[in-house]
Amino acid sequence: MTQLDIDFVRAQFPAFSEPSLAGQAFFENAGGSYTCKPVIDRLTRFYTQRKVQPYAPYEASRLGGAEMDEARARMAAILGVETDELSFGPSTTQNTYVLAQAFRQWMKPGEAIIVTDQDHEANSGPWRRLADAGLEIREWCINPDTGHLDTDDLESLLDEKVRLVCFPHCSNVVGEINPVTEITAIAHAAGAFVCVDGVSYAPHGFPNVGELGPDIYLFSAYKTYGPHQGLMVIRRALGEMLPNQAHFFNADTLYKRFTPAGPDHAQVAASAGMADYVDLLCDHHGGPASGATERAKFVHDLMRAREVALLQPLLDAVKERNAVRLIGPSEADRRAPTVALSLNREAAPVAEELAAHGIMAGGGDFYAVRALKATGVDPARGVLRLSFTHYTSRAEIDKLIDALDDIL
Repeated sequence: MTQLDIDFVRAQFPAFSEPSLAGQAFFENAGGSYTCKPVIDRLTRFYTQRKVQPYAPYEASRLGGAEMDEARARMAAILGVETDELSFGPSTTQNTYVLAQAFRQWMKPGEAIIVTDQDHEANSGPWRRLADAGLEIREWCINPDTGHLDTDDLESLLDEKVRLVCFPHCSNVVGEINPVTEITAIAHAAGAFVCVDGVSYAPHGFPNVGELGPDIYLFSAYKTYGPHQGLMVIRRALGEMLPNQAHFFNADTLYKRFTPAGPDHAQVAASAGMADYVDLLCDHHGGPASGATERAKFVHDLMRAREVALLQPLLDAVKERNAVRLIGPSEADRRAPTVALSLNREAAPVAEELAAHGIMAGGGDFYAVRALKATGVDPARGVLRLSFTHYTSRAEIDKLIDALDDIL
C-alpha cells in the first residue's frame, strides 16, 4: 500500500470519534497533536496497574520499570541511535536549558555558539543567555524576505572559536525544512558540535537522527501523538565529554546525565505507545517486517507524501492573496505543513472568526518573536498559523480553504 489509509489512521485517534469535537477541523497541530490510542492505553494502564516506584522486585514495580525501558529502547531504535543516547525530560525547553548549563561549564570565555533567528525561543534563549558567562553568541540570520537560512552565511560565521551550532530542523512559523545533514557536515568540518531543534519536524515523521548526523536532537512527544515529555538525543562522544548535570551517582549512565529531575514514570512508559503507532501503520500498509529504523522510515515517507499532497492546495489558495503574506516557501515539498500567514490586521481575532466556522487554529507569535521580527512581522499583530499533520482529511482542508475565502 503506497498511500496512507486515512480511515485506518483516524481510527487510531479517539479525538476523531469524540462528540465534543465533532464538526471541528483541527489546524493547530504545531501547538500539540491529538494523542493516539496506544499512548492513551499505556498511560491508563500505568496509572491503574503500575503507579508505584519502578525497578523494585515486586511485579507491579518490575512491569513499570520494564515498560519505561521499552519506551527508551524502541524510540531510540526508531531514531537510529543507541538506547542510552536517548533521554526523557519534562519538556524540550527544559532539556535545552539543562544542556546549556552543561555547555556553560564546559566552554571557555571567548569561545562561541552560533544560534539563528529562525528558531522557537526554546532553542535560542537558553544559548543566548550564555553571553552572561562570557561566551560569544553569533547569530545566523535568515533572509528577511523568505525566512530562509543560507549555508553560505553560516560558513562566514564559523572559525576555530565556535564550539556549537544550534538551528531548527524546521521553524514553527517559516516551515522550511533545513538541510540538517549538510549543515551538520559544515559545522563538523569547522570543529563544532551541532544541536538541532526537531520539535516542528518530528510530528511529520520521526527522523533517522543517526543518519542525519547531529550531536544533539530534541523534540516534544506531545506533538508526536504522545505524552508531555521532551525527547533528547545526545550522541555518546559529546554526552560523555560534557559535565554531568544530574546526581553525582548517575554520572556513569548516559541517559541520566542531563536529566537532573526524576523522570515522570508514567509518561516515559506511555511513550512506547508512539512506537506502537508506528508499528500499526507500518504493518497495515505492508511496510518492512523488521528493523525499527527501516519501519519508521517507511511510515515517515507515507506521512510526508500524504502531507505534501494536502499542503499544496492550501499554499496555492493563500500565496496570491493581496491581503496575505505567506511566510516561507510556497512549494509543499520544501516545508512542513505549518503555514503562517501575516495579515493586514491582528491575527488572533481572525482565528476567533475561523473558530465560528469550525476551524481550530491559532493567532499570535508562537514563541517565534525573533523570526517574526526578522521577516518584518510585528509580533504584537502576530500571524495566523494553520498547521496540520498526516491524520488531517482532504475534506478538512477543503473546509479550511472555504472558511479562509469567507473571512479573508
